[in-house]
Amino acid sequence: MTGGAREKAHIAGSPATAQGPALGQALPHVVPTLRACLQPSRDPQMRLKLFSILSTVLLRAADTINSQGQFASYLETVTKDILAPSLQWHAGRTAAAIRTAAVSCLWALTSSEVLSAKQIRDVQETLMPQVLTTLEEDSQMTRLISCRIINTFLKTSGGMTDPEKLIKIYPELLKRLDDVSNDVRMAAASTLVTWLQCVKGADGKSYYQSSVQYLYRELLVHLDDPERAIQDAILEVLKEGSGLFPDLLVRETEAVIHKHRSATYCEQLLQHVQAVPATQ
Repeated sequence: MTGGAREKAHIAGSPATAQGPALGQALPHVVPTLRACLQPSRDPQMRLKLFSILSTVLLRAADTINSQGQFASYLETVTKDILAPSLQWHAGRTAAAIRTAAVSCLWALTSSEVLSAKQIRDVQETLMPQVLTTLEEDSQMTRLISCRIINTFLKTSGGMTDPEKLIKIYPELLKRLDDVSNDVRMAAASTLVTWLQCVKGADGKSYYQSSVQYLYRELLVHLDDPERAIQDAILEVLKEGSGLFPDLLVRETEAVIHKHRSATYCEQLLQHVQAVPATQ
């Protein structure tokens, strides 16, 4: 067995978590080996095993790979060379399973609390396009985690996201409001709340007017959803966005209120708009 093969076999065969804090000292060896072993050309089963180990490690990053506070030096390699290639779409069940594993790793990374806000923004800059694509995966879990990752990205970025990039996000989230899974629909609604908060914190709100108006119209359709939990979630999204262009929202609501099976939610929304001042 060659030295490289022995190294790969060692990582694939023994849980990295068993090394605990020692992993933080071994990053100069561990990260390049992971990068080599997790390339799309490598054995799929080995990649799935390694991604599973990496997710577990990232969930306890402070006690494992960041035990020495050095993980940030390898963040670009992890995002660009390890995660990004595996998030790209390729046909087949195995490729889909690898994308799910990579999304799980990204979620573990962004929720591990070892990254600063700036580092999360750097990850967003690299991987947001791929995560918007994984919102379309067949796997419910992948779609759900993707919504949560985007929510984390948006919460961290605040109003700092480039306007053109920010506008590309909400249509993908809107699609998930038609998801077969209510969990995904609720996660999408929560992320839309955060998206609207970003718009409220951005300069030049008039740039977003046509997009927000379209969002109002689509949300008002879902406000008449058969599921009460979904209606409640959508009402919260509309309330969050109501201060942006309140006159627009009132007109859009009054245009459809008679089409809803019950006017209750529309009436609650209109009362809210009247009570809350417009966002400056």
